[in-house]
Amino acid sequence: MPGGRLTPQERRQIALGLADDLPYAEIARRLDRPTSTITREVTRNGGPVAYRADLAHRATEQRAHRRRQAAPRGRQALPLAHGRDARAVDEFEESLAALFAQQGLPRMTAGVLACLYATDTGSVTAADLVGRLRVSPASVSKAVAFLEGQGLIRRERDEGRRERYVVDPDVWYQSMISSARSSADMAVMFRSGAAVLNPGTPAAVRLENMARYVDFVAESLDAAAEQARAMLHGGADAAEAPKPPEPESSEPELSGGAATVAP
Repeated sequence: MPGGRLTPQERRQIALGLADDLPYAEIARRLDRPTSTITREVTRNGGPVAYRADLAHRATEQRAHRRRQAAPRGRQALPLAHGRDARAVDEFEESLAALFAQQGLPRMTAGVLACLYATDTGSVTAADLVGRLRVSPASVSKAVAFLEGQGLIRRERDEGRRERYVVDPDVWYQSMISSARSSADMAVMFRSGAAVLNPGTPAAVRLENMARYVDFVAESLDAAAEQARAMLHGGADAAEAPKPPEPESSEPELSGGAATVAP
């Protein structure tokens, strides 16, 4: 039945579906569950590759046990609006934090970012985060410093002179542009290496191919980021962004293994 906790049998079915490379939507359909339930379950328990039904069930029971033990000083709720379900919001934040952690963010940092994303104002104080995540001020300070260094949040002071942490509406644009620039720098380094290793040699051709690939991805990413930003700020009728570059045909072709050297 939709709703309620997943059973051990359902978790085994999820594991079998993942082993068969089924999409989350198909697994959800077979279990008569929302796709979001399957996505959250897999994300919180190691991802599609590492998911194990028995470990996932045990982890869920342990989380429930910890919640019961911590009930007297439980997770402090931020003000909810629009008739939102507090438990559903909690579960979403935990799932989003787990996804961020799976993608490489430190766990505490992931929790701070997820909390910020789930607030209507997009800003919270240090005290908000300490109460919401039930962690020490020092832990919050460390996580915030990391996010600020990555350009994912910024600090502001409100009218009461309290420091607030704010997630920038353009954060993903800035992140994508930064990624594109890093890729472009990598392409320059690859071409420099190709020159050092003498053009036409296997290693040089490999590096040149990598440079072409990274260049194309970087320029495409830059164009897509500009187009998406224009669409978000200007609506669907925003001006068309420049098209990504056409790959050069005069260079050696990319290959799945070692590069082929021209005779």
